[in-house]
Amino acid sequence: MVEPILEVGGLVKHYPLTQGVLFKRQVGAVKAVDGVDFTLHKGETLGIVGESGCGKSTVAKMLVNLERPTQGLIKYKGEDITKLSGKALKSVRRNIQMVFQDPYTSLNPRMTVGDIIGEPYDIHPEVAPKGDRRKKVQDLLDVVGLNPEYINRYPHQFSGGQRQRIGIARGLALRPEVIVADEPVSALDVSVQAQVINLLDRLQSDFELSYLFIAHDLSIVRHISDRVGVMYLGRIVEIGKDAEIYDHPTHPYTQALLSAVPVPDPEAREHRERIILAGDVPSPTNIPSGCRFRTRCWKARERCALEVPALAVPAEFRHTNGPEAHDSACHFAETLSVSPSTPGGAVPPEEPE
Repeated sequence: MVEPILEVGGLVKHYPLTQGVLFKRQVGAVKAVDGVDFTLHKGETLGIVGESGCGKSTVAKMLVNLERPTQGLIKYKGEDITKLSGKALKSVRRNIQMVFQDPYTSLNPRMTVGDIIGEPYDIHPEVAPKGDRRKKVQDLLDVVGLNPEYINRYPHQFSGGQRQRIGIARGLALRPEVIVADEPVSALDVSVQAQVINLLDRLQSDFELSYLFIAHDLSIVRHISDRVGVMYLGRIVEIGKDAEIYDHPTHPYTQALLSAVPVPDPEAREHRERIILAGDVPSPTNIPSGCRFRTRCWKARERCALEVPALAVPAEFRHTNGPEAHDSACHFAETLSVSPSTPGGAVPPEEPE
């Protein structure tokens, strides 16, 4: 089997809570990420979905070393980058770049587009000699669908979609192998979202990229992803191929998420059964014992409060070769017909053209 380009194991990020002014003492911790495991292969897109506050963006920041993990490992081509520093870390960071969520605050308003996209060359001068940088920046603008003559303009002269294209061009400047896209289209209009998603799709084949794609919109994630991981309260609770997750979800939280996806067919929408979760998401400072989803789950039993479910193929599906046989962190996993339009699975979300 081919070794994954990126491997994450036991990834944890806790932010300490302290009391006192002169003598501070830790009284707790915000468990933003609390044990995340996944792999990413060359040329693959792994989508990560979940509610706000579940830890998706914190995972993204740790992958590009904007945050240091409390514990766990992040392996890039077999090397644990959490233990690197100095030149070794700088070399790895060149190959793992990020596209940020907000196209308005992620670009320096005092810098021209040419300076923004060309800044990575100042940090990694070996990629582009000074005499070639302007031409490289113009080529990148052309690649992402912008006029190369815009090189001397400032960010305020562009629309939101154009700014995100500039952010993508900056991410491509060093020719990375992995792009971490943290909700890159959530701040854009629907029509512009489709354009940016199609651009990312095209660039993946042109530049041989691997994507970790984070988003709230389940239809967008299905459109672009090869595999999908569902996060809840700092952990991945279900992960598998896109068809496995969308058509044969086995975790109650995934089923609840998919039941909330808008359906374009009014008749199907009228007869579909929605799953309404009780209560609110627990605080990451006080995570429930056992299964962290049990306080909102209609299947919860005594075992759920005592045992932490492992992220693995459920026992009842281990001897089958069907799409149900994918990793799910639930003691009582079972498939559920989330929508009447597709027996045994959810309606395939509407995909942008």
